[in-house]
Amino acid sequence: MKRKILYIALLSVLVLGVSTTYAQFDEKWFLLERKMVLNKDSVDMDFSDADTVDVDQLDSLVRTKLWGKDHLNTDVAELNIYNFRGDSVPVYPDSVLKARIEELNRYTPINLTFNEVVKRYIDLYSIKKRDLTSRLLGRAHFYFPMFESSLDKHNLPLELKYLAIVESALNPTAGSHAGAKGLWQFMYTTGKVYGLEVNSFIDDRFDPQRSTQAASEHLSDLYDIYGDWSLALAAYNSGAGNVNRAIRFAGGVKSYWAIWPYLPRETRGYVPAFIAVTYVMNYAAEHNIYPVDPGYLYHEVDTVRVTDVLSFEQVSEKFSVDMETIQFLNPRYKQGIIPANDGKVHYMRLPYDVATRFLQNTGEVYAYKTKSGIKKEQLLKEIEKARSRRVHVVRYGENLGLIARKYRTSVSKLKAWNNLRSSRIYAGQKVIVFPGYNNSSSRTVSKSSDGYHTVKRGETLGVIAKAYNVKVADLKRWNNLSGNLIRINQQLRVKNPAESSQETATKEEARYYTVQSGDTLWDIANKYKGVTVDEIKRLNNIYNSKRLNVGQRIKLSAGNS
Repeated sequence: MKRKILYIALLSVLVLGVSTTYAQFDEKWFLLERKMVLNKDSVDMDFSDADTVDVDQLDSLVRTKLWGKDHLNTDVAELNIYNFRGDSVPVYPDSVLKARIEELNRYTPINLTFNEVVKRYIDLYSIKKRDLTSRLLGRAHFYFPMFESSLDKHNLPLELKYLAIVESALNPTAGSHAGAKGLWQFMYTTGKVYGLEVNSFIDDRFDPQRSTQAASEHLSDLYDIYGDWSLALAAYNSGAGNVNRAIRFAGGVKSYWAIWPYLPRETRGYVPAFIAVTYVMNYAAEHNIYPVDPGYLYHEVDTVRVTDVLSFEQVSEKFSVDMETIQFLNPRYKQGIIPANDGKVHYMRLPYDVATRFLQNTGEVYAYKTKSGIKKEQLLKEIEKARSRRVHVVRYGENLGLIARKYRTSVSKLKAWNNLRSSRIYAGQKVIVFPGYNNSSSRTVSKSSDGYHTVKRGETLGVIAKAYNVKVADLKRWNNLSGNLIRINQQLRVKNPAESSQETATKEEARYYTVQSGDTLWDIANKYKGVTVDEIKRLNNIYNSKRLNVGQRIKLSAGNS
């Protein structure tokens, strides 16, 4: 509640710029005491004459593969009631398009207008992207029942379901360059205000049901502010701040087409695209466009409650259902793991028959070990790791190496966690880190009992000191090290020399040395008191002293008990 009120307090600064002529308008704005209605960051944008729609979202449907079964009537011969040729692309005069949109406008409170801008988007969906529109028609049979239920619950126009097509092309895992996610393209901050959880394992913005609920609430709030659906849609896309600014530039006129020239470039195409989608989805057959089966329909999927940690892989192997289906139905879980040990309620959507078998064999599902060896303990470890996630804000002069050392990890892991292609970072940049998660820091050190340790790849003084229960400062003092730099195959004293000499007085143990680059038997013998070249050769059956290999372990004394 405090966070929501804080957001409203910050956003009120935007509204102060609106003149007192808009007192009634301002009053509705401030009535939103418990909601933050800024959908996307209000920033200055390029006010050029061109308008556009995010065609990348449409093209993303090409990469989704869940199409194929015969649950929906996709028989073109039956659906082609106008007897078009298979390759026919009907084109209609403006008068026909206008009359059809006027007919749709009679049955919705949303102002559907026909003009040249709308026509360009009709051409996009009915001509240039007609194949993808066929997929949208099929995918709509999966999502629209869910959308309509939520919209009806909030007393909103059911035509708002078409907004998700403009936002994401009905791709539940869609993402924008600005950071918006999911079917309804929620930004992180807006999603938080409407109760959408985001962490390392879960992103509710990808959850169709939760994000649809949040979108319904958000749209309802925006309409309460503007009292006009076109303005509410524009604010949904670009943020209320940009719409308020455009209203001010238009002299206070609260009309979408009046403020259209003053809106950000993307938003100028947003409402026209919505009108075009509404038209094409209702007149698809007139354009010789027919649905492609989406694979599953809304009523063919059921929801089961998950009460223990579970991976998609366990369900996939246990019930012989492909991973792609599970991932498509459950996009909320980013890592393919349901962390149901956090005290919260978790659900999983599955094909109806699989859901039934899941409920009948719940205990076996949780206990099932996959072929790749995923076990509950491993899942718990991954979940615990994700909960240690921290965000480091880069300071001036810092580099990835310094940050890696600070958090006891590696540069390569920092780059992987943050999708960095290079090591270049800048002050103020946010870097995700998982403190202490480093292959080298978590490896098991092979300890030696002779008081010396041979350095292995990836080991540091800290790792070695921890393994032998000594201090880094002692290691440096015992080995005359001025810094923390050590090298592979270097031999380090890991026991107090005074203690070693006392032990030697009562018991002499065999000593070993690992050959380093450039070593000769003479060099090795000179490093240790009482050791001769001949003795080393005898103890190690060496006949050719020139053939020493780097990493070779050399016995320096026989030892006795």
